[in-house]
Amino acid sequence: MRKILAATVAASVGLLIGAGTIPVAAAAHTTHTSASGYTPPAIDWTTCTRASLKARNAQCGFLVVPLDYAKPKGTKIKIAVSRINHKSAAAQYQGVMFTNPGGPGGSGLGLPVIGESVPNGAGDFYDWIGFDPRGVGSSVPALSCDVDYAGYNRPYYVPVTRKLEKAWLKKTSAYTKKCDKAGGALLDHVKTTDTVADMDTLRKALGAKQINYYGFSYGTYLGQVYATLHPDKIRRAIFDGVVDPTRVWYAANLDQDIQFDKNMDVYFAWIAKYDAVYHLGTTGKSVKAKYYATLASLRKTPAAGKIGPDEWNDIFVSAGYYVYGWQDVADAFAAWVNDKDPSLLLANYAEPGGVGADNNYAMYLATQCSDVKWPQNWSKWQRDNWKIHSKYPFITWNNAWYNAPCIGWGAKPGTPVKISGKKAAGFLLIGETNDAATPYTGALEVRKRFPKSVLIEGVGGTTHSGSLSGIACTDDTIATYLATGALPKRVSGNRSDKQCAPVPQPDPTAVSTLRKGVSGNSSTHAVLQESGAQR
Repeated sequence: MRKILAATVAASVGLLIGAGTIPVAAAAHTTHTSASGYTPPAIDWTTCTRASLKARNAQCGFLVVPLDYAKPKGTKIKIAVSRINHKSAAAQYQGVMFTNPGGPGGSGLGLPVIGESVPNGAGDFYDWIGFDPRGVGSSVPALSCDVDYAGYNRPYYVPVTRKLEKAWLKKTSAYTKKCDKAGGALLDHVKTTDTVADMDTLRKALGAKQINYYGFSYGTYLGQVYATLHPDKIRRAIFDGVVDPTRVWYAANLDQDIQFDKNMDVYFAWIAKYDAVYHLGTTGKSVKAKYYATLASLRKTPAAGKIGPDEWNDIFVSAGYYVYGWQDVADAFAAWVNDKDPSLLLANYAEPGGVGADNNYAMYLATQCSDVKWPQNWSKWQRDNWKIHSKYPFITWNNAWYNAPCIGWGAKPGTPVKISGKKAAGFLLIGETNDAATPYTGALEVRKRFPKSVLIEGVGGTTHSGSLSGIACTDDTIATYLATGALPKRVSGNRSDKQCAPVPQPDPTAVSTLRKGVSGNSSTHAVLQESGAQR
């Protein structure tokens, strides 16, 4: 779902028109997104140039689709696509496996490599397909709005004065206007339903009667919409980090604020457990107090002149998402508090900049802000966020300003698809109990709506979208499902069907530990991080 502001946002000079670009002309507002009636030209496959894909002999190309499916003969855009072909014998081949890393706004071009992380060679039965959704990454055109938006020394997130509030409202409104100017007609055609239409067009271009699907975070919602609109076209699906379709999208972000704060208490308690390593306090309460005291001091004097309270908060957000990198953040915390050494803070907070980062953020907004109508009355945002902040302050205002450009967004909002899996096959749902980005209640809601599906719960875990991380209970179930279609037995009641261990908390005293880019026994987490989506 969302990602920390500076790690996601950074750059842009308007709609990117480069080599091979198909210009986007002005077009009327529309929400029609049916792919029926459009026959795509064949994809011209070539060897991928990205190192991770080239090393696996992956193929890349472009899928040509209408900007507006209501006008299939009108302006065309290009969707960047990749594939890693199956390694099994022809008799064992089970079709194409579409993937999506989340976001929205995450690049999925490199994601097919996760097939090799499925245990027992079960990934070998599929052609793994990646794609950059319209407007994203290598797709043409790609949206970018303001390359300087997430620079250092932003206004303090928490609007404790009217001046701060006005500064953020001005800043977010300016970004909205720049996106409106940069995006043009594209902004009216980047809803989830538009990407679903592109997926079905891609299915046709690949000559597949059905797809299989593996989606993370927002990618689970994309899969839900596809399965609702095309239940006969999706064979097997894995949804990891399940979005609650009843909460898109304003309410979903408020839900995140609560669970992120709770997860940080877990993290602070973990730091306290290893006080002999970090020397930051022997109780979670004392470590938490030190976090907030340091944030307050950075309002007066930023570390190295760059790491102020917003940057400080951003650095810690990843610890609320998952256990990968817990040590990196704790090391930076300790180095600054104990030794006034800012080097690790700076290392954990890469200087914002680059069109790619802004593209990720711009397309996150472009999709979520137009999927559904957001509250346009700032007083509602004030009431809701101050109420939550009073009890759960960790990320509330960070998250609010991240999404505030949706106020006054230029594209006409759509109406969310009413999600129903009654006609869909049995899917595999995965979620940890304390997932903050996609709270566990969403997985239970989707389980209700997909009556043939089953839910694996990583009991007590705080990691978001942690499948294929080396947890045998979860990963072996995935392998069996992909190999045979067999699912664990569905139980009665509003609960998980199978309980597994979560991705484990790291031990900083051990030789082998979970640091950033390391995902247990696989590289899946690193691949998803590279995608630009905070899944």
